[in-house]
Amino acid sequence: MKKIILALSFCMLVLVGCGSSEEEATTSFKPYNTGDEIELTSIVGTKATLIREQNGFKLKGSDKIVMFDIFGTYCPPCQKEAPHLMDYQLKNSDDFMIIGLIHFEKVSDKDIIENFSKKYNAYYFITNSDSNPRLIEQILSDIDYKRALQLPFKVVLKNGVYQVLTDTLGMSQTNKFYLGEITTNVISKDISRIKSAN
Repeated sequence: MKKIILALSFCMLVLVGCGSSEEEATTSFKPYNTGDEIELTSIVGTKATLIREQNGFKLKGSDKIVMFDIFGTYCPPCQKEAPHLMDYQLKNSDDFMIIGLIHFEKVSDKDIIENFSKKYNAYYFITNSDSNPRLIEQILSDIDYKRALQLPFKVVLKNGVYQVLTDTLGMSQTNKFYLGEITTNVISKDISRIKSAN
């Protein structure tokens, strides 16, 4: 019986994602205003600036499609998909950018590089910033996400607008997020559709 319970628990973790043992902040956050600029610094020191659009974000001076990947370095589904995300980023870097937002943990940039990036070949743009919680709260507010956040969690924006994504959990026809581990096959099909839409 214990083996069955352990197996079911592991399956739920892989299918849905990693949650937080910490309490979620229940206080209200300060929303970004249209036109606000948010400078992000990656764990290796590179910079990216986001511009707040009416209901989303875009990269300053770029029309690249942006995927925010909210994740934790300890999270098994996050670890498993990291090399695949890196491969996808490399193949599509001309018009696509992944921005990884560390969440639910306090860890140094050095630890992220040593214990996540190097270990799982995750060399896309990862930020470990104090602005991550506010940015994540804004993303969740923008898409009206009301459930407890589980990791990994991804959204995709084109021209500052959140895009409808394949709903692998069967929750909605107008799903604007990926929850849990997602294959690059699903991501690739969605990004191809998004690129071809006007």
